[in-house]
Formats: sequence, structure tokens, C-alpha cells
Amino acid sequence: MARLVTDVHVKDPKTRLMVHLRAGEEPAPEYAALVKNPDAWEDGKPPAAAKTADTSTTSSTDGDGEDDGDKPAAKRTAKRPARGRNAAGEGASGD
Repeated sequence: MARLVTDVHVKDPKTRLMVHLRAGEEPAPEYAALVKNPDAWEDGKPPAAAKTADTSTTSSTDGDGEDDGDKPAAKRTAKRPARGRNAAGEGASGD
């Protein structure tokens, strides 16, 4: 497996915490897939296992099992003007 030539920080997709990968170490395949910069690798390209792991981990779910990509946007309703504006325009003081 390829080694890193520089320190890299990546976000763990399961815990959503930042993970510090140090220069000279061989990261686990799930972390190696998250390192996109080819300059971070010893030979200038990410390992082959990282490329295949990258395509299998992409998803549009947020962890609840439902696909969030197809939800329609919330609709906003138009607000009516304040009641006092109509009364002020008619000359009624409200007393």
C-alpha cells in the first residue's frame, strides 16, 4: 500500500470526526479513499484500493436509511399585510 509523504486531515464518514494521518504511515483503505490530493502520496497517485473504496462509499443518505436527494423543497406561503395597515388607510383609529 502507498505511504503518505505529508500530514493529512480527513473527516471520518462514520463518526464525522477529523482524523489526522501522519506522513510516512500507510492509512487504512477507508481513510486512504478520502485523501484526494495526489501530492500527498509517495508515488504521486492514490493507491488502487482507495479508488474502488471511494466509489462504494458515496451515498445521499444521512444515516436514517432514507434518500434525501428526492425530497421537494418546502413551500412558503405569502404573508398577509398587518391588520393595522388597512385600518390606518381607511382613517379608523380603532377606538
